[in-house]
Amino acid sequence: MVLDDLGSSLRGTLDKLRGKSRLSEEDIEEIVKEIQRSLLSADVDVSLVMELSDNIKERSLEEEPPAGTPARDFVLRIVYEELVDLIGDSTELPLEEQTILLAGLQGSGKTTSAAKMAWWFSTKGLRPAVIQTDTFRPGAYDQAKEMCERAEVDFYGNPDNDDPVEIARDGLEETSEADVHIVDTAGRHALEDDLIDEIERIESTVDPDKSLLVLDAAIGQGAKDQAQQFDESIGIDGVVITKLDGTAKGGGALTAADQTDSSIAFLGTGEEVQDIERFEPNGFISRLLGMGDLGQLAERVERAMEQTDVEEDEWDPEDMLRGQFTLNDMQKQMEAMNNMGPLDQVMDMIPGFGGGIKDQLPDDAMDVTQERMHTFSVIMDSMTDAEKEYPKAIGASQIERIARGSGTSEDQVRELLQQYKMMERTIKQFQGMGSDKEMQRMMKQMQQQGGGGGGMGGMGPF
Repeated sequence: MVLDDLGSSLRGTLDKLRGKSRLSEEDIEEIVKEIQRSLLSADVDVSLVMELSDNIKERSLEEEPPAGTPARDFVLRIVYEELVDLIGDSTELPLEEQTILLAGLQGSGKTTSAAKMAWWFSTKGLRPAVIQTDTFRPGAYDQAKEMCERAEVDFYGNPDNDDPVEIARDGLEETSEADVHIVDTAGRHALEDDLIDEIERIESTVDPDKSLLVLDAAIGQGAKDQAQQFDESIGIDGVVITKLDGTAKGGGALTAADQTDSSIAFLGTGEEVQDIERFEPNGFISRLLGMGDLGQLAERVERAMEQTDVEEDEWDPEDMLRGQFTLNDMQKQMEAMNNMGPLDQVMDMIPGFGGGIKDQLPDDAMDVTQERMHTFSVIMDSMTDAEKEYPKAIGASQIERIARGSGTSEDQVRELLQQYKMMERTIKQFQGMGSDKEMQRMMKQMQQQGGGGGGMGGMGPF
């Protein structure tokens, strides 16, 4: 996630305040220095860093914490509020008819972002269309067309026309029935005069409601000049930060939003068309500080259940709490989890599991878990319907056959069956709850397991 190192170092610094009821000036100085170091490492502009750290220091020393509030919680609230204020509000994008123009350098991810944004608008009940005007980059038309097919949204481009302004004009006419038009423009390797001239002419033709600057999260300090020149040329209303699934720092994009006096609209978090998030500052900073993001988590869960390949009347997750838990249920659970995206992103959204706990896991823990889930799914595909409905009847000869059929080892098949037994026991505990008090007791127990810092708590080997 963007600024992930910042989140990790901030959590480590704040943890040093555990048990303290009052803060000394030395405590505040240490926290402020850590914030400065982390933000500068993430390529956030120096002037922004100094403004933020000065505000945190002033508030921490002058404000009186509420009675009974631990020092760590008091500073955490101040850091949270100041970071949210630094990033600003999300770009306003009403769910109504509009035209959006995308600008940015070559390689910033404009074409991919156009299809992702179109997909996002389609999930909100609108009909979007992408208009590809890039006649400069070889393959731009084919890439845009293929991405829009994957996103299942309308697309217009003309590889036989080398006039981008004419393509933009024709595109608006050909896709006139669409609610949202997303116009993708050409990029260059640098801010050349012909790029600026071309995008100004396209902007004049399509008269966009919003112009969004698309920035690679790894751009660094170069974002400042780029943002200023695009803003002077066409006016920038918001920023789209792409490629946040790698080790990108992301601070340059935050600087760009500040330099254009705009805000952040979307975050690109992966290569698939579904790997896009509407930027919400509160949830974003909550994840950064290890406090979770229930709003984004709920949206992903809902989307995952819609994408799970099963008829609505064939499988209902609530059935698990009423009847027998089978391997079919377990397989559908894993399919839904896979549809939610990379496991490390999902963990960041769960209060108590992102941040501190994830920091203590091995670097490859999420990859290993994702790989194990895939292996389990392959094994279950080699089972008969009867075996998945009643796994307790699976014996040694069946384990041997399933391992051979799935190309896995017998130990991996046994591991799957052991995981199933653990999940079945947990489900039965929930089935046995007869009162709100019992439910509260169970949830408290799970929180204690999850907050111990030694592993994944009630999540078992996953």
